[in-house]
Amino acid sequence: MRILLAEDETALAAQLAAALGDAGYAVECAEDGERADELAQTESFDAIVLDLGLPKLDGLSLLRAWREAGVSTPVLVLTARGSWHEKVQGIDGGADDYMAKPFRIEEVLARLRALIRRSSGQIAAELRCGAVTLDPKAARVAVDGAPVKLTSHEYRVLAYLMHHRGQIVSQSELIEHIYAQSFDRESNTVEVFIARLRRKLGTASIETVRGMGYRMGSTS
Repeated sequence: MRILLAEDETALAAQLAAALGDAGYAVECAEDGERADELAQTESFDAIVLDLGLPKLDGLSLLRAWREAGVSTPVLVLTARGSWHEKVQGIDGGADDYMAKPFRIEEVLARLRALIRRSSGQIAAELRCGAVTLDPKAARVAVDGAPVKLTSHEYRVLAYLMHHRGQIVSQSELIEHIYAQSFDRESNTVEVFIARLRRKLGTASIETVRGMGYRMGSTS
C-alpha cells in the first residue's frame, strides 16, 4: 500500500515516514503543495496524509482542486489549526478524516488503516481470504492460524490483493502501489513475489487471471 505524505515540518515528516515504513507502507514525501500536487496528479496512492499549512500551495486549496479533478484517494488532514470552523472547511473541502496537532503517531496509523479499509469496502480490522489472515495493525500474516514470515514487498503485494479481495488486480497496478517512486520498479518483478507468496501461503491462494492479472478471494 502506498501513501503520499505532504508535510513541511522536517522532523515530523521524518517521524511519520519512518512509522509508515515500519507499518509496511511505501511512502512518498512532499515538503510543499506544488510537489504534493504533482505527485497526487501523476502517481497512484492508497491514501494521502495532508498538512493544511503547506508552503507554495496550501493544503485546503490542494484538497479542493483534487476533488474537483476527480481524485478520490482518501485524505487524512493533519494541521495545527484546531478551531471548529477550520475542521468544517477541511471536511467540506473533501477530507475523509481530520487530526489537529499535536497527535500520537499510533492514532495516525489507526485512522489511515480505517480509511484504507473503508475505501476498499472492508469492514473488519483483520483481513481474511480463505485460510489466509492479515492483521494490518501488527503487519502479521497467518495461514490457518500459523504465522508466516514475509519480506516487506511480499507483504505489500499480499496486503494490496487482500484489500481488493475478489477483484482482478493488474501487474502494473501492483507495481504502482507497492514501490516508492524512487525505487527501481523493474529491479524485481511482481511474478517473483506472487510465486513466493504461493509457496508460503498455498498454491491456490492467489489466482492468475490470464491476460489480466491476479485475484484473491474469488471463491473463498
